[in-house]
Amino acid sequence: MFKPSLLALFAAPSLLAAARFAFAQSSATESQEIRNLRLRAESGDAAAQFGLAFIYTYGVGIPTDAAEALKWYRKAADQGNVDAQLNLGLIYYNGRVVPKNDAEAVKWFRKAADQGNADAQHNFAQMYRKGEGVTKNDAEALKWYRLAADQGEADAQTNLALMYASGEGVPKNDTEAYFWWNLAAAQGQEYAANNRDIVAKGMTSEQIAEAQRRSATWQQKKD
Repeated sequence: MFKPSLLALFAAPSLLAAARFAFAQSSATESQEIRNLRLRAESGDAAAQFGLAFIYTYGVGIPTDAAEALKWYRKAADQGNVDAQLNLGLIYYNGRVVPKNDAEAVKWFRKAADQGNADAQHNFAQMYRKGEGVTKNDAEALKWYRLAADQGEADAQTNLALMYASGEGVPKNDTEAYFWWNLAAAQGQEYAANNRDIVAKGMTSEQIAEAQRRSATWQQKKD
């Protein structure tokens, strides 16, 4: 059986952005850095607000505080900070800090997805595919998976391949499924290689060669 990929977690770009703010090269002590970060956040700097939310989330130099993290994520997200929008969507989806609210999760995933964030595009596609917080719509799921997959998001590539392999919302196309799973497998995505090998059993050698050729061409354009 083919296996899908789940929603993206707090994304690596978010971790790096927070680290740059919390631990910028400076002669100041860590506590001074955090105080400076707080001052920038309180003055309305959206990136600093995101950084402060992050360190409250993970207790970087200060005790964890879910309520403070949520407050600062929201302030940054309201100003259009894409990482904050993604993480706020995940907070509402997971329902650990606030009551689970799929409609709010969709709202924030959409905002980040519209800014081109690949993780958010993948998560937004997942919501459409599962009908969580929005009316189930395979065409919209396919659209947003493809936008994320085209950026190299491995989970989106895996789930896009699954839709083609199963004919979910799109005509069944094993060559297309192989192509996307092959790309995801090259990035070490957990299920992609196994899924690719399963679908290959029903393909001709010509179809496999075509999918591999397309994969190589795609990768060359990205490199």
